[in-house]
Amino acid sequence: MMIYRFLSGDDDSAFCHKVTKALSEGWLLYGAAHYVFDAASGKMRCGQAVTKEVEDQPYDPEKKLVDYV
Repeated sequence: MMIYRFLSGDDDSAFCHKVTKALSEGWLLYGAAHYVFDAASGKMRCGQAVTKEVEDQPYDPEKKLVDYV
């Protein structure tokens, strides 16, 4: 089964660490990163989709995606 996450945050090193952590846990980049200007905060925000192949199992929307093996 393939699972999907969309990581988002301010365009800073913390966001880069979030993506790097996901990659170190076996997640793969899915598509290009996205950048938008958040006028309310005056900051750039970014997002990156990641996917991971896990064992075939029933999907449970109550289960955290990071808990799938």
